[in-house]
Amino acid sequence: MTDKKLSYKTSGVDIDTANDTKRQMVEILGDGNERVLNKVGAFASLFDGAFPEYKHPVLVLKTEEPGTKQKLALEHNSVETLCYDLIGHLINDAIVMGAKPLSVQDCIVCGKMEKEIILRIVSSLSSACKENGCVLTGGETSEQPGVVEAGTYILSASIVAVVEKENIIDGSKIKAGDVVLALPSSGVHTNGFSLIRKIIETTPKILNEQVEGQSFIKTILTPHRCYYNCLKDLFGKEWLVGLAHITGGGIKENLNRILPETLSAQIDLEKIRILPIFETLKKFGGLEDADMLRTFNMGVGITAVVKEQFVETAIKHLNTFGVEAYEIGVIKEGNKSVDFTSELDWNERLRKSFIDNG
Repeated sequence: MTDKKLSYKTSGVDIDTANDTKRQMVEILGDGNERVLNKVGAFASLFDGAFPEYKHPVLVLKTEEPGTKQKLALEHNSVETLCYDLIGHLINDAIVMGAKPLSVQDCIVCGKMEKEIILRIVSSLSSACKENGCVLTGGETSEQPGVVEAGTYILSASIVAVVEKENIIDGSKIKAGDVVLALPSSGVHTNGFSLIRKIIETTPKILNEQVEGQSFIKTILTPHRCYYNCLKDLFGKEWLVGLAHITGGGIKENLNRILPETLSAQIDLEKIRILPIFETLKKFGGLEDADMLRTFNMGVGITAVVKEQFVETAIKHLNTFGVEAYEIGVIKEGNKSVDFTSELDWNERLRKSFIDNG
């Protein structure tokens, strides 16, 4: 027994704050999308599943979270970039199947609901969705005092996308002689942050570094690039036969996921255009190339496999969207492996940087 009067509020959950926050969420999410048949606040979202433009629509489903990058982002008040990270990663995982993103549902778990932070999160998630042809239809915001520390936010989200069955891109049409293109990343994206945080912990002077005139922290918090807008017009083209999103495991352990059993990819490491941030991480972390290639994207956000005669067409199209794609390898007979030739050319990156700076 206790003489104190207990309540949900004294236990750490303020329902009034939660309700007020959710009321403002409705204003953020109320964008009039015709497929959304009800409003935020219902027990679940109603999304129109009619696809008259598809002969055999296949739904593509995925759940994602931004990993330990969210800890650094929140520590540096970079809520907006974190949300773009989450949506960019989520959409990329769906579109490598050739799919059109439709609807995203978020999940925000926190120790204490701070209305300003929650609204910034929802607003940024919604904007990132709209920029890439889909809609944030709602989700779950869960305040869990005693389980999660106040000031900590754990984000995740799920997506529904759709693709015509005959246009699914799953790598099954890849043949020997096809060419592997690199679509450049915007930076570290969302993988390898446990290692980055360890480098910061053991060598804190890295925080004083400038990477191409920008602070180290701002550089590593650059949002995950989303490739939907530059790729969507290529979906359904017979010559685009494979797409792999380069996340944890690097090129070797992501490109192999789409290779047929009797084929391998041969990647020329010397052709990879290494981003400056990876040179900084290598220097301060004392990292070996092999470990970096398995941890980071090294400047390659997506690999696209295209028919040899359409390489120029693909590169030209991607360039119009500011994505400077380039060749890094070829498909050969093999056993579903990704084999590296030559070595990463750090000197070439430094030479190019010197030339660009006059």
